[in-house]
Amino acid sequence: MEVASKAPLIRSQRFLLVILSFTGTLVVLTSRINLSVAIVCMVRSSTINVTLTSSFDDEPGSNTSRSGQKCGDVVVTRNTSDSNAGEFDWDKSTISEMLSIFYYGYIITQIPSGWLASRYGGKRIWGVSMLICSVCSLLTPLCARSHVYLVYAVRFILGLGAAVSFPCIQAMLGKWAPPFERSKLSSFILSGIINLLWVAAWFYLTADSPAQHKWISEREKIYIETSIGRGAIRKVHDVPWWNILTSLPVWAIVVGQVCNNYVHFSFITLLPTYLKESLNFDIKQNGLVSSSPYLSQFVSSLLVGVVADVVRERRCMSTTVTRRVFQSISFLGMALCMVSVGQLECEQRYIAVVLICLCTVFMSFNRGGYLVNHLDLAPSYAGILFAFTNTVGTVPGMVAPIIAGALTPNKTSEEWNHVFYVCAGLTTLGAVVYLFLSDGELQDWATESDGKSNSVQYSFSQDQETQAQFKQNEADETL
Repeated sequence: MEVASKAPLIRSQRFLLVILSFTGTLVVLTSRINLSVAIVCMVRSSTINVTLTSSFDDEPGSNTSRSGQKCGDVVVTRNTSDSNAGEFDWDKSTISEMLSIFYYGYIITQIPSGWLASRYGGKRIWGVSMLICSVCSLLTPLCARSHVYLVYAVRFILGLGAAVSFPCIQAMLGKWAPPFERSKLSSFILSGIINLLWVAAWFYLTADSPAQHKWISEREKIYIETSIGRGAIRKVHDVPWWNILTSLPVWAIVVGQVCNNYVHFSFITLLPTYLKESLNFDIKQNGLVSSSPYLSQFVSSLLVGVVADVVRERRCMSTTVTRRVFQSISFLGMALCMVSVGQLECEQRYIAVVLICLCTVFMSFNRGGYLVNHLDLAPSYAGILFAFTNTVGTVPGMVAPIIAGALTPNKTSEEWNHVFYVCAGLTTLGAVVYLFLSDGELQDWATESDGKSNSVQYSFSQDQETQAQFKQNEADETL
C-alpha cells in the first residue's frame, strides 16, 4: 500500500498530542516523586536512627561541614532548632512504606487501563485518571497532618490513577505515531493545580484517533493512517494473550523494563535521601542537586529520540539492531556510572552528582530501545502490551525503597554503595537478555485477521479516490 507524502510534524495535531502527553507525564511524575523530595525536610532528623561521629570540631584540614557533620559520616546536628527539624515523627520504616505504597496501587490498574484504552480509546480514561491524581495531590498535605494511614491511602489511590497514563499514551500513539516518528514522539498544591489545568486542555484538544479529531487536516490524517498501515488502525475486541505471553520479544521488553525501573524507582524515591545521608547535602542544596539528573535526562531524551528515528529512516540500521544498540548503550552505561559512584567518598560528592547525571543520560537511551519497542511489535495492541510489561515493571517500585532501607540501616556511604552495586548488576543482566531476545519487527500475531476481533476501522479500498484528490490538492498548493 502506497504511503501518502509526509505531513509536517510541527504545528500538527499529532505534535499537539505529544506535547499534551509530555506535560501530562511531567505532572504524573511530579505527583509521584514530590513526596520523595519533600520528605527530607518534613521528617525530624532526630527521629531517625543514625551513627554519631566522634568529632564535632572544625579543626584546620578536617572535612567537617559547617553544620557540625563530618563529611562521609552521618550525624544528628546539635541544634534542635535547625532548619532540618521537620514537622513529622516518622521513622525510617514508615518512610520506606510511604514511598513504596504508591506502586501497590500503580500495579493494579495497568492491564485494565491498557485494555480499556485499546478498546475504547485513551482520551477519556486518562483524563479522568488525571483528575483523580490532582485531587490526591491536593489532599496529601491535609492527610499528612491528620494521620499517617491517610497518607498511605491517598498515595495508594494516586498510584491507581497514575498507572493509567503510560498505557493510554501507548494506545493512542499506536494510532497517531507514524513508524519513523515513534522514538521522538514518545510541590503538592502546585502539581494539583497544574493537573487540573491539564485535564481541561486534554479533553478539549485531543482525540483517540486521527479519524475522530475535529481539527486535523486531511493531509495529516491520510499521512498518519497510510504510514501506520492496517496493523494499527483496527478496533481491539479480543486480545491474543497466549501469543503475547509466549512471545520472547515481549519478555525481552519485560526484563528490560524491570531492570530499568529498579534503577529509575531507586533514583526517584531515594536520591534526595542519598544526597542527605551519604553526601551530606543540606536541604537547600538537596532540591537543586536532586533535580539536576532529571534535567539532564530531559535534554538527552529529546536528542536520543530524534537520533533513533533518523538512524532507522535513513536505513543506517534496522529497527531490531537500533533497539538493541540503544538499549545496550543505556544499560551498560548506567552500570558503569553506578559502579563508579560506589567508589567515591563524600569529599568527591560533586563528581558523584555528575556521574548520577550521566547515568540518567544513559537511561534516556531507552527512548530508542525497549520503551518504544511495543509499537514496533504490535501497534494496535501497544496499550495492552505496555500495560502488561509495566505491570511486571512496577514490582521494583514496590521493593526498591524497602531493599535500599534494609541495605542502609546506618546510612553510611559504604552501605549506600551496596544499593548502587545491586542496580549495576540488574542493568548488566538486562543488557544481555535484551540483546539476545528482542525484536523490532511487526509480529505475525499482531496482523492476522480473525474477522470480528480485528475489524479494520479504516477502509483503504474506498480511499483511493480520497488519496487522488489529496494529491491533486497538494499539487495545487505547490503551484
